[in-house]
Amino acid sequence: MYLEIISPEATLFQGEVNAVSVPGIEGSFQVLNNHAAIVSNLTVGEAKIEGNFVVADAFKSLFSKKGNDTVITLTNGGTFEMSKNRAILFID
Repeated sequence: MYLEIISPEATLFQGEVNAVSVPGIEGSFQVLNNHAAIVSNLTVGEAKIEGNFVVADAFKSLFSKKGNDTVITLTNGGTFEMSKNRAILFID
């Protein structure tokens, strides 16, 4: 799936990933390629991105690597949208 991670300051990432796990307000959930359309508000927690994830140097401090193909970033809330194999993670 194609993922964009957007903060109030900048677009932090754009590219293909295998899976995204986010902290929804009613519990964490994961989406994979070709997931059904979904929109969810997020709460404080970790967003986990799986796949060949390369972050621009300017934003590396916002992400931590967990294993070979997994990256984590923290959220203070936000919104997650998925439609037609395109996901947008708006994080605060």
